[in-house]
Amino acid sequence: KYTKFSISYYWINSLGQKTSIYHRLENVPIPPGKENKTATIPYDYTVTSLENTSSTGTYYCNVKWDDIQIMGKGVFVLARDTGYVETFYVWEILITLTVLLAVLSITTTALLLWKRKVLCPRRNQVNILRNKVETQPPSASPPPPPPPVYD
Repeated sequence: KYTKFSISYYWINSLGQKTSIYHRLENVPIPPGKENKTATIPYDYTVTSLENTSSTGTYYCNVKWDDIQIMGKGVFVLARDTGYVETFYVWEILITLTVLLAVLSITTTALLLWKRKVLCPRRNQVNILRNKVETQPPSASPPPPPPPVYD
């Protein structure tokens, strides 16, 4: 009595409409020595491709004997156009921060070197200034002192 049954796969969309996907009839022979015993036989069905986002819904399996009908719990499937893409910006932020710090470091170093060249005369220029001061006659007024040098 229970060796002949039908298996149906269908889905119910968000509007509550039932759409049949697959249906097949089964006739399972009972092996010798297994009569009057409960048996479990798995039947898998794979939904190969979802047509579009309207394929979103709950998918069910239904098994029907002459006097009994059993329905599965259902699996909810959410279909999207582009798929799920996780937005993760840690690498972008890290690279941007590194580039910004590098630019600031190079700029600061260049400014410090440029200021040093402007404020610090070369050694031979200091000696030339000293020689000029020493060779001036004593009656002349002394030149103003050079500006202080800072490193």
